[in-house]
Amino acid sequence: MTDPMREMLNRWKTAFDGHQVDAMADLFTPDALFQGFGPKVVAGRDAVRAYYEAVPDDRTAEVTVLSTYTIGDEVAGGFADVTFRDPKGWETAVHLSMVLRRDPDTWRIRQYHVSRVIQEG
Repeated sequence: MTDPMREMLNRWKTAFDGHQVDAMADLFTPDALFQGFGPKVVAGRDAVRAYYEAVPDDRTAEVTVLSTYTIGDEVAGGFADVTFRDPKGWETAVHLSMVLRRDPDTWRIRQYHVSRVIQEG
């Protein structure tokens, strides 16, 4: 059996690193709930597209999968650590959680949430 979360994170990273905002939006369900760095939860592909359009196109993501799960044949998800970077030295780490739903043709992100990792010191 394949691991939907790992597959999704690979697709997400490829689209993110390539600043492919339409491909990013297509990874999400039409009614997806999305919590990025902003203070508001937004919903839907148009909101996801707008969010990623505002991300500078030189940013990349390093992804480490922490845990994955499946529930039956139609629900999956998990947690990952992600470090976002740009060539100028900017960097921030987040915890990422996703809930995935199986559509007839592919897995899509139904719920996406990041929280910044606060470094002590």
